[in-house]
Amino acid sequence: MKKRLVIALVLLVLFSTYKPQKLFLSSKFKIEEIKIENNFILNDKEIKKDLAFLYNENLIFLKIYNIKKALKKKNFIDSFEVKKIYPNKLRIKIYEKKPIAILQNKEKKFYISKNLNLINFIHLENYMDLPTIFGNKESFEILYKNLNKIDFPFNLIKKFYLFESRRWDLETYKKRLIKLPAENYTKSLKNFMNLRKENKFDKYEVFDYRINNQLILK
Repeated sequence: MKKRLVIALVLLVLFSTYKPQKLFLSSKFKIEEIKIENNFILNDKEIKKDLAFLYNENLIFLKIYNIKKALKKKNFIDSFEVKKIYPNKLRIKIYEKKPIAILQNKEKKFYISKNLNLINFIHLENYMDLPTIFGNKESFEILYKNLNKIDFPFNLIKKFYLFESRRWDLETYKKRLIKLPAENYTKSLKNFMNLRKENKFDKYEVFDYRINNQLILK
């Protein structure tokens, strides 16, 4: 009995002063490979550069907050998922913000996402044909929400022009110009959608709704 007690005490002392499991974890589970997935705008090399500090970090004790802090620098990243692949690999799935338009506000240029967030502009060939907004973000947010309320086909419009009088001109990809009043313009947009269905209006290039309850065609 005494012998067993002595052995137990010796083992307790050994494990309290020497922790082989800690040494095992620190050497066995060092991150050696990072795989980036689901990124279409940002390239792997660019993302991995911001995550270089993760190499040789312990996979088990990895802090997601540090990854979030690093990826926050990338304006195009909306969210991400992290999967640990033991013993030493990390998989990061990226969800990018989807640009729906380009905002041109004086000399500054941004992308606008579907959630109406501003994204720093970089030249991306696939997005150069997006609608262009000549105005400010706040005014466009109101217009965009009103367009959605009436199910107006957003992809119909190539350019949005905001005037100092707080009214909009909308230019379609077919070179038709819709001149809206400053207020109650959803009624005008509904009328335009109805006219689109009738071929007899195809010959007109300007649909002027600026005067209340009137439509001037040119």
